[in-house]
Amino acid sequence: MQLQAEQIPLICSALAKIRIEADLTLLPKYTHFAGKPYPLGRCKEIRDLVYQMLLVHLQTKHDEVLQPLREALNNGEKLVPVWGSLRDEYFQNAMVLGEWYIDVSNDTVNPNKPRVEIVRLSEADFHPIRSFEKFIEVAEKYWQVDVYKNTLFPALAPFFPLVCVSKESGASWLAAANDDMIAVAMNSQFSASKQILQQLPTLPQSIAQKWLSHANAEFDPLLTDAGDSEQMCIEYQARSQDLQFRDQAVLAYLKLPKMV
Repeated sequence: MQLQAEQIPLICSALAKIRIEADLTLLPKYTHFAGKPYPLGRCKEIRDLVYQMLLVHLQTKHDEVLQPLREALNNGEKLVPVWGSLRDEYFQNAMVLGEWYIDVSNDTVNPNKPRVEIVRLSEADFHPIRSFEKFIEVAEKYWQVDVYKNTLFPALAPFFPLVCVSKESGASWLAAANDDMIAVAMNSQFSASKQILQQLPTLPQSIAQKWLSHANAEFDPLLTDAGDSEQMCIEYQARSQDLQFRDQAVLAYLKLPKMV
């Protein structure tokens, strides 16, 4: 997609209008995130809805401002939702079209920023996260957390090897619960999970104690607290491409509280 400098603010303005429509739907559902008001922390929800609305808009409307995007899609380019590290400072959900980085949730970390930003991908300093080490590097700064190995649920640890603990509130949760990081685990035949489990410290007993009531193998076999997390990574190697098994792990994870 070719864009002239003068087109970018016009496209940003058009996308901001779609974003405002999305906000009207999302705000009643997501008034707060970790005690912070919408839109803070809601980059995924915003990106996902604006992405859907934009595709419909491009198919059904014929506004001149968004014609470059429409033509790019008609010519076979893909509007791709992406997630990764932005400037190694925080996680961000955005879209990529050709060489362009399109962020329609640009104000979800700093609400004083414009809703929409469009820059060349080469200038955005945006990178997919391809290791748990990089995930932890960003998470520690962005979320202000300490990260420990998941020994709470050894049968889930190959998929979710991390436990994040908030420095401020002490709340803890399993990580990293998104498709990209689960793919990091599975594509490595769980060696990436095993490697990070070997590096991380053990969860303090005071925090582990809070999760004890949620370890219930009768409720779900993958929620047992028995076994060794690193050994499970080895045992799961042959199932690293088993999508049904992946779904079972995700469903087991969803039975747990989001944080404790």
